[in-house]
Amino acid sequence: MIDVKLLSGALGAEINGINLTDVSDENFKKINDLLLEHKVIFFRDQPLTTEQHIALAAKFGPLETHAYVKGRSEFPEIVRIIKKPDEKTQWGEGWHSDVSYNKKPTKAVVLKSIKIPPVGGDTVFSNMELAWETLDDDMKNKIKDKKAVHSSRGGGFFLDKYKAMESNGNMDEYSNTHPILRTHPETGKKILFVNWTYTKEIVGMDKKESDEILNYLFEHQARLDLTCRFKWTENAIAIWDNRSVQHYAIADFYPNKGLGFERVMDRIAVEGDNPQ
Repeated sequence: MIDVKLLSGALGAEINGINLTDVSDENFKKINDLLLEHKVIFFRDQPLTTEQHIALAAKFGPLETHAYVKGRSEFPEIVRIIKKPDEKTQWGEGWHSDVSYNKKPTKAVVLKSIKIPPVGGDTVFSNMELAWETLDDDMKNKIKDKKAVHSSRGGGFFLDKYKAMESNGNMDEYSNTHPILRTHPETGKKILFVNWTYTKEIVGMDKKESDEILNYLFEHQARLDLTCRFKWTENAIAIWDNRSVQHYAIADFYPNKGLGFERVMDRIAVEGDNPQ
């Protein structure tokens, strides 16, 4: 019996009653249907082995390696995200859609918690289908046929503040251009596809107008009524549809607040498609 507990009215659900070690087509269809409906789904008390974690993620498609961060030595498709106790920032802080700067941005992410601080370190998600639906018509008409440039920001952005994150040797910045309004390839839903971290400019628009529109969109995307928030526990799994959502890893367990804790997560990303 599958039990679904909604996290908010906008998106997100905690799921009970599904065995994530079962990667049969029948069981995967249940997982994927829940993902498409809720955009991000969470499973607690899931002590998956590394091999089981990889097998689950691989059902969604080919697995990515990160452009800048070296994966685990024996499992290069897994990025181990580590915030050390004395570090004041957290990998993934700030609203973003994972690797939107790639020609084929990530389809989905399967994130497993390894070590969780006793307080803080939640992740917030925002529904970009709702973000498009709730834009006013004038803004929709202004941007619906436009494209935007997404920049990778270079290797230092992913490595400099995180001493436990190791470079794979690539430090160069690069960019790709994507439609501001994309269509979900499985559901046909319309998605507002820009984000605060990586989107730099609207193609064919002067800088002042581009900056004004993008800043407006970024504020709109962060509206609380579009979001849900997940409090991590150890051995929890989050799966999100990176095409439809953005997320923000909150770094609120600061050393100078007496909250200097380590946080460790294993991240596997699935290769996506060319946004259309």
